[in-house]
Amino acid sequence: MRDPLSVLTDAFTSFLFGKVETTRLPVRTSTGQAQAVYLPTAAPGLGDSGVIIGREVYSGKGYIYDPFQLYGQQLPAPHWLVLGESGNGKSALEKTYVLRQLRFRDRQVVVLDAQGEDGVGEWNLIAQELGITPIRLDPMAALDMGIRLNPLDPAITTTGQLALLRTIIEVAMGHGLDERSGFALKVAHAYVNETIVDRQPVLTDIVEQLRHPEPESAEAMNVAIDDVRAWGLDVALVLDRLVDGDLRGMFDGPTTVGIDLDAPLIVFDLSHIDRNSIAMPILMAIVGVWLEHTWIRPDRKKRIFLVEEAWHIINSPFVAQLFQRLLKFGRRLGLSFVAVVHHLSDVVDGAAAREAAAILKMASTRTIYAQKADEARATGRVLGLPRWAVEIIPTLTPGIAVWDVNGNVQVVKHLITETERPLVFTDRAMTESSADLADDALRAAELEAEERAAAFVEHHLGDSESTVA
Repeated sequence: MRDPLSVLTDAFTSFLFGKVETTRLPVRTSTGQAQAVYLPTAAPGLGDSGVIIGREVYSGKGYIYDPFQLYGQQLPAPHWLVLGESGNGKSALEKTYVLRQLRFRDRQVVVLDAQGEDGVGEWNLIAQELGITPIRLDPMAALDMGIRLNPLDPAITTTGQLALLRTIIEVAMGHGLDERSGFALKVAHAYVNETIVDRQPVLTDIVEQLRHPEPESAEAMNVAIDDVRAWGLDVALVLDRLVDGDLRGMFDGPTTVGIDLDAPLIVFDLSHIDRNSIAMPILMAIVGVWLEHTWIRPDRKKRIFLVEEAWHIINSPFVAQLFQRLLKFGRRLGLSFVAVVHHLSDVVDGAAAREAAAILKMASTRTIYAQKADEARATGRVLGLPRWAVEIIPTLTPGIAVWDVNGNVQVVKHLITETERPLVFTDRAMTESSADLADDALRAAELEAEERAAAFVEHHLGDSESTVA
């Protein structure tokens, strides 16, 4: 209950000045003037420790991202998926990210470089700048004592060798091995490993054993020797492609001596392989398993495995299963897997939809560059992006992407330094004058992107003139 003095004071004031409480009339003003009333706010960032990517478009804050720093706090897994159509900045982001990560002494990066021009891979300039020779897998060069990777390298466990052989065969055949073919392969592999001790076993030994199986292998299963030979015939024909077919020379001999697995950057140049042929997923499988057993070690280093054209992995059930196992090393041995894909629909609607979903689930970080509206909606459904992010994806200009880091969604503009620029934009067909024009076009695109972002923010805040009570 109010005290008598307050009641008397209010009554006297009302008598002199009229009603104390008045209703304020609405005031029409612009959003520019209203910002003094409604102060700008920005979502929290990812912290200030790690690698700088660029700046947030809406707040202007610096955007810093590092899966090794965020793991366990904001990230359940250190793996990263990069999506977007060609020409929007995926390649520039990957290259600057790797260059900036390598400034940390405990970082090591492997790149599967599936693109290139002028006879070399896209990462060739960066490798040269760092004094590193790419591991160029080329069937023609391999015939002239080029680089070889041996699927039967003793550094790979016998279990890993058999799993790799099965994957190679299943990818080439387009279906899984039946029990009889699998048995023929298993006994041939076991016999080769038991009897060849004075050198590295090679694929030729497996093919020869499949063509001429030992009687003991038939007797162990109480079957005829001719049956075992028939069961292994298709397997031998597939492996013969790596021995005496279009992929010969790269995998049918001992692993090349001198491959430096301790270098800060290891580049596998696959640019000489037809990206649309069955050879690419076979290569992905062999390189992935070979690295699993020879590169990943419990030495407290933080490792990044970046795969260009990663749909060759995610779209093949057999290769995807191998890489699922590789991704599980991320938590135990500090491995961050980076998959670069043009269209998510290429994999989620493909033959390996179940395996693709499992790999996508492991990627807690997703970066999406410009896509067409239909593709953006499909991507949003699969990745669970908020509606506003899906709507803005088709309007993004080169260098700007939607980043989703375990639910923390931001629009980020990637920044490139002048030192990085000649290493990142590696179109050697450019002349000096056209390079200048390209720089001007990039700056114009950046200005246009800022204007689009401002227009988007204004649209979602309301009309240009708002009513403020």
